[in-house]
Amino acid sequence: MEKKKTAVYIDGYNLYYGRLRGTAFKWLDLPVLFDKLLAIQDPAAAIEAVKFFSAPALARFASHGQASTDAQECYHRALQVRHPERFSITLGNHSMDPNGSLMPAFIDGQKYDRAAKVRVWRLEEKRTDVNIAMAMYRDACKGAYDQVVLCSNDSDVAPVLEALREDFPQLVIGIVSPVRPPAGPLLSRRHSNSLASQSDWVRRYILDDELSQAQLPPIVPTKKKPIRKPPHW
Repeated sequence: MEKKKTAVYIDGYNLYYGRLRGTAFKWLDLPVLFDKLLAIQDPAAAIEAVKFFSAPALARFASHGQASTDAQECYHRALQVRHPERFSITLGNHSMDPNGSLMPAFIDGQKYDRAAKVRVWRLEEKRTDVNIAMAMYRDACKGAYDQVVLCSNDSDVAPVLEALREDFPQLVIGIVSPVRPPAGPLLSRRHSNSLASQSDWVRRYILDDELSQAQLPPIVPTKKKPIRKPPHW
């Protein structure tokens, strides 16, 4: 069987809030997870690169304060130590209006009223979508891979998939949606149809068993101080 050179592009923010938040699976070995998923989805796939895109956690807004920032840094280092040859991280940033943003107030039991606004802190992650789009398109221009796999449910990335489909018709495009599996007749969160429409195949959810079987060890050895799984993870 001829191997299909494959790269995986992960929207870390989307993966966390779409699938990992509130679970015991945050200490996730991403290359191992996608090795397992692609072995089922496309046995010919040979993952040569796993590219992770996110933004640094901000202690003043995080649930655990500085511990959240430290946990994220430990996690990123653990992945880089475990997979130095094929794992990379690209970080964007956050944007926030220092004066607050005017947003409609939520009043339980009442209809939306755009005139009833309150000033709130509105934190937005910046550059991740652009960084993913640039990386995917530049890799396609280089002819680096036969297949690209996007792990995201964010329709903002759809334009780059459309461009890849038009400019590189030989390139196989896969989507792994970071959502929970079906619970009853409906998904807890639906996959993005705009992403699916530009792909050759779609994995519509990630199972708990798949996450649990792709965890980093509690202690990751390094040449210096070992990296330990954060207590609150």
